[in-house]
Amino acid sequence: MKRYLFLAGFLFLTIVVGAQNKKTLTTADYDRAVTRLSAGPVAKEFARQNITPQWSEDGRLWYKDPVSDQYVIIDPLAKKTDKILTNKAPEEKRPLNRRRADVKLAVSPDGKKAVFIKNWNLWVKDITTGIEKQLTTDGIENFGYATDNAGWKHSDAPIVLWSPDSRKIATFQQDQRHVKDMYLVRTKVGAPELEQWKYPLPGDSAVIRIHRVIIDVESSAVVRLKMPPDDHRGTLSDDIAVDGELGDAQWSADGRQLAFVSVSRDHKTAVFRLADAGTGAVRTVFKEEVPTQYESGQGMINWQFFPGTDEFIWYSERSGWGHLYLYDLNTGKLKNQITKGDFVVTQLLSADPVKRKIIFEAKGKEPGENPYYSHFYKIDFNGKHLVPLTTEPGTHTVSFSPDGNYFVDRYSAPAIPPVVKLKTGKGKTISELGAVDLGKLKAKGWTAPELFSVRSANGQFDLYGLMYRPAQLDTSKKYPVVVYIYPGPQGGSVGNWSFNPAAGDYQALAELGFIVVRLEGSCNPNRSKAFHDACYGHMGENTLPDQVAGVKQLAAKHPFMDLDRVGIWGHSGGGFATVTALFRYPEFFKAGIAESGNHDNRSYEDDWGERYIGLLEGDNYEKQANQIYAGNLQGKLLLVTGGMDDNVPPYNTYLVADALIKANKTFDLLVLPNARHGYGADGAYVMRRRWDYFVEHLLGATPPKDYKIDVK
Repeated sequence: MKRYLFLAGFLFLTIVVGAQNKKTLTTADYDRAVTRLSAGPVAKEFARQNITPQWSEDGRLWYKDPVSDQYVIIDPLAKKTDKILTNKAPEEKRPLNRRRADVKLAVSPDGKKAVFIKNWNLWVKDITTGIEKQLTTDGIENFGYATDNAGWKHSDAPIVLWSPDSRKIATFQQDQRHVKDMYLVRTKVGAPELEQWKYPLPGDSAVIRIHRVIIDVESSAVVRLKMPPDDHRGTLSDDIAVDGELGDAQWSADGRQLAFVSVSRDHKTAVFRLADAGTGAVRTVFKEEVPTQYESGQGMINWQFFPGTDEFIWYSERSGWGHLYLYDLNTGKLKNQITKGDFVVTQLLSADPVKRKIIFEAKGKEPGENPYYSHFYKIDFNGKHLVPLTTEPGTHTVSFSPDGNYFVDRYSAPAIPPVVKLKTGKGKTISELGAVDLGKLKAKGWTAPELFSVRSANGQFDLYGLMYRPAQLDTSKKYPVVVYIYPGPQGGSVGNWSFNPAAGDYQALAELGFIVVRLEGSCNPNRSKAFHDACYGHMGENTLPDQVAGVKQLAAKHPFMDLDRVGIWGHSGGGFATVTALFRYPEFFKAGIAESGNHDNRSYEDDWGERYIGLLEGDNYEKQANQIYAGNLQGKLLLVTGGMDDNVPPYNTYLVADALIKANKTFDLLVLPNARHGYGADGAYVMRRRWDYFVEHLLGATPPKDYKIDVK
C-alpha cells in the first residue's frame, strides 16, 4: 500500500510540476509578433521610403519624393537626368473605369454610354442625359443576358466587351436553368436570411452554357453567333469575366470582326474562332487539344489577333514550356514559333504587327537565378532579335511611357528591397529613381526570410521556398516547424517572389517561437508543363510528398528544426491540403489548421476539379475526398469555415466534421457565422486563434487569454 501511495504521490507531483513548468506566452510576446504585420514599424518604414512613379499623358514621369515630400517630375525627352521638384503633380488622365460595380454599369470606351442588367435583360443608359433604353427583350430568369455567375464568383454587374468605336457589345445569353442551386443562411435576429444562386458541380449532366451574341447599341439589333452554345469556360479558368469584361474575346479595330476562344468543359480543347459582327457567321480558325488541361498563360490571356496583317499569336505548352507562336489568320497554319527554350512565357504585354515587335514577361530564362523571378524581353514576330529589357536578378515589374520609348523598371527579391530605375525602350538605364534603405528596415526589426532550394520527393525537380526564423534564433535549441501550404495548381505557397516586408503573418508567427516554411511544390504553375501537370488527376496529393521531403531536407541542414513537432495550415486549397496532411501523413504532421477547404471536390464548383482532375468518372473524385480518411486522425486539427462562404461553401468543412464525429475523433471547429471566403472583419480573430493553436499544440505553451490583434 505504501508503494502505491508513493507512486500516486510521485505521479501527482510530476503532473503539478509539469503544469507549473509549462511556458506561458505573455501579451508582450504577442505584441512583438504583431509589429511584424502590415501595421507594424517595418511596414511603415518601408512605406515611407517606397516610391510609385506614374506616367502622365504628355509622357512625363512623376512621383512623390519620400524625403522632401515634394513631387519629382522627369521629362525623358529633355535632359534625361534632370529632376524638377514641385508641390504639385502633373495633371493626369486617369483610366476610364469600364466597370462600375457600385452601380453595376459597364461603361463604353468613349465614356458616353453604359449598359446594365434589369430583369435578366440588357439596357443602355446615356450617361449625359440619363435616358435609358432596353436592348434585349427575351431574357428570362436564369437565362439572362450578360449575367455574371461562375458559381464560386457571382455579381449583378454585366459581362460585356465594348467594340473600340463604342457602337457594339459582345456578350452572351447565359443558360443556367438546368443547374442546381446553392444555399447559404445568414445569421440574424429573427428569421434567418436565405441566399440562393446557381452553383454547378462536377458530375452534373451539363454546366452553365453561354449563347454568344453581338448587340448593336444604337439600333438594339441582336446578332446571334451561328454556333452551338459554349460551356462556361475560359483559357485561364471558368471565370469568363476578366477585369470586369468578357474575356477570351477581342474586337477588330473597325468593330466588324470578333475573335474569341471556346474552351471545352474539361479544358482539354481550345478552339480559336472568328465571327462576323454583322451576320453572326463563325469560322473556326484553329484548334488545340491537350491530354491534361490547356491554359493561355499565367495571369494574362496571351493570344491576340491582327486582322490588318491576317495573323494571330497563340500560346501553347506543346514543347513542354509555355511559348508564343505566330499563325496565319486565313489558313490557321503555323508561320513560326516566336519564343523557344526551357523557360515559360507568362504574359504577353504588347505586340505591334506593324513594327513587328513583341514585349513579354518570362520566368526561368536567366541561368543561375531562382526560376520564379520574372524578367521582360523584346523580340521580333519572326522569333529573332531577342533583347532582355531587365537584366538585374529579381522579380521585375515594368510600366511603359505612352509612346513606348521608355519604361520604369521596379525589381526586388524576398530578401532584397525594391530598386526603381528609368530605362529606355531598349533596356538601357537612364537613372535610378529610388531604392529602399535595407539598413533602416533592419533597424526597425526586419528579418530577412531565407531563400532555399530542395529536391522534389521523386527527385525530378528543384523546388524553391522561403523559411522564416525568430529574430533571436538560438541554434542550440529545437524549434517546432509550421508549414504554410497553398497547393494550387493555379497558385502556390509563395506565389509572389518580390519584396514584401510584412507578407501575411509568417514572420509574426516565427517570432512566437516557430520555424515557418513556404515551399512551391511540383504541380504549381510558372514552371514546365511536366512540373505543373505532376499531380494532374490526383489532386489529393496536394504537393504533400514534396512538403514532407522538403522539410526533412531543410532539417538535415538546420538541426534547430524539430521534426517531432511539425504543423501545417492553409486556406481554401490550402485548407484541403492541411486536412489531407493530417489524415494521410499523421506520423509527420502533429497539428493543423484547415481554413475553408474544398475537402470534397464533388461539393465544390464544377470547374476547379474538372480542370485539374478531369471529368467525374467512377471513384476518381471520391478517393481524393478528405472525409473518407477521417479515421486516420492522430494529431490536433482545427477546422475553420465562414458560414456565408459563397466560394467554398461551408458544407465542405461540415462533411469532414461529420466524418470525424462518426469516427469518434477529437477535433476543433470554428464557424464564423456571417463570414465569406476571406473572413473580412473576422480575419484578425482567425489569425489570433491560429497563433494560439500552434502555441498550445506545437510549442506546448499557454497563450495570453483573449489577445486582440489590432490590424489597422
